[in-house]
Amino acid sequence: MAKSIYFILFLIWSLFIGISCNNNATEEYRPTFSEKEFNKTKEYIFGVHPLHNPKRLQEIFGPIIDYLTDEIPNASFRLEASRNYAAYDKKLYEGKFHFALPNPYQTVNSLKFGYRVFGKMGDDENFCGIIIVRKDGNIREVKDLKGKAVSFPAPTALAATMMPQYYMQSYGLNVMKDIEIKYVGSQESSIMNVYLGNTVAGSSWPPPWRALIKERPELAEALEIKWTTEPLLNNGLVVRADIPDELVKQVADILFSLHKHEKGKRWLKRMELSKFEQADNQTYEIVHEFLKKFNSEVRKID
Repeated sequence: MAKSIYFILFLIWSLFIGISCNNNATEEYRPTFSEKEFNKTKEYIFGVHPLHNPKRLQEIFGPIIDYLTDEIPNASFRLEASRNYAAYDKKLYEGKFHFALPNPYQTVNSLKFGYRVFGKMGDDENFCGIIIVRKDGNIREVKDLKGKAVSFPAPTALAATMMPQYYMQSYGLNVMKDIEIKYVGSQESSIMNVYLGNTVAGSSWPPPWRALIKERPELAEALEIKWTTEPLLNNGLVVRADIPDELVKQVADILFSLHKHEKGKRWLKRMELSKFEQADNQTYEIVHEFLKKFNSEVRKID
């Protein structure tokens, strides 16, 4: 008897569930969306060439990239550092970056890989190469480097490698035969190799040198800038050709206005820079001319 009652109750329960499911099935399904799903944020990668090691690059440029995200609706920007120039070149020429801050050599090259110039760093007078030696190293003239090891950040570093090499060549040193070239990966490493005695001279450019001696005053006591090259154009701002003009204008307006407010001035000061400014592909024609001379007089770079 008890089993029959349970069986009847089970049938009633099953019938109720079936009716309920059928009723729900006839109702129109209406998914709900959050506001974020209607206004999806797209991420843009901003690649900065190895002006500094990755940690320091993040410290200096990170706040500016975050500011772009805060100020531009429906866009998120991510700073990408690279461990060395070779890694950065590969990403740039493969089009990985949406926006980038390459050195002038990389800027000129990027035009062949789907980028265009929309701005640059100001203060062109600071874009020069410096050659650093130990004060007790007995290096007096460029010819004293003959037969010695000299450190450079990377073959494609314009201010910190190509311009110093061109300077040495113009003062009678055959760069490819008369010195032992050591490419050490970063600006800081080039300087530290001289300090540690691994090389008798090392090249860089003013901003990393000034930043490093602020952090480590003992470097300024042991090292000195022996020679300085003529200046050239500063680093470029480039954008991939498929990025909407409206977004490029928003990014440009923000970067070109940093020097007009206190927060921006603080960020620029850490970069040893007074401002960003407008530029286009034609602006870098002078760099193209220098590269042609370097390629014919010093070494092949392509």
